[in-house]
Amino acid sequence: MKNRPLLIAPSILAADFAKLGEEVRAIEAGGADWVHIDVMDGHFVPNISFGFPVMQSLRPVTKMPFDVHLMIAPADPYLAQFAAAGADIITVHAEAGPHLHRSLQAIRALGKKAGVSLNPGTPVSVLEHVIDELDLILVMTVNPGFGGQGFIPSMLDKIRQARALIGGRAIDLQVDGGITAKNAGEVARAGANVLVAGSAVFKGDYAANIKAIRNAAAVTA
Repeated sequence: MKNRPLLIAPSILAADFAKLGEEVRAIEAGGADWVHIDVMDGHFVPNISFGFPVMQSLRPVTKMPFDVHLMIAPADPYLAQFAAAGADIITVHAEAGPHLHRSLQAIRALGKKAGVSLNPGTPVSVLEHVIDELDLILVMTVNPGFGGQGFIPSMLDKIRQARALIGGRAIDLQVDGGITAKNAGEVARAGANVLVAGSAVFKGDYAANIKAIRNAAAVTA
């Protein structure tokens, strides 16, 4: 995570949907850096979450960056709508379509930061020829679709591989899936600088949870 800030991005998938605006304000007050928005279509992943109308309604609530993780296929037809709904970063899955380079170009043409997410079974090597079109790499450390899953330990080596591929580029390395204060340190030591956490933030005291994850990740000697 050399020269990249350590950022905590709580996933609102774990929030109370009945009071989503209040939940976003609460994580901002608790020290969150980004709002991680998991969009699921029931097709690419076996779950359905929410789409751009929910994002649009949340946009006036906070100035925190909207970090939008599209677990949908196809993604390209919807990029403009997510951009218009207030996304700052749009991340597509490498597995979700046949033309990854084109998708990244489309995101950047919309004036947004472009990310690619990799499922646990997808190698880092798929990014070699699009690395210079990226602002963010997201390594999934669970199989996407549901919150509350356990971290897959073998993904630590994959995080290291992604960090090596990034080299000195100004690309954030994000990790999503089973992140807690207990494993945040080893995840950061492997090279991640953006940590997504759902259940580990939204159960109990949000500010204390965010602080615990940040403090654990900051010890990366």
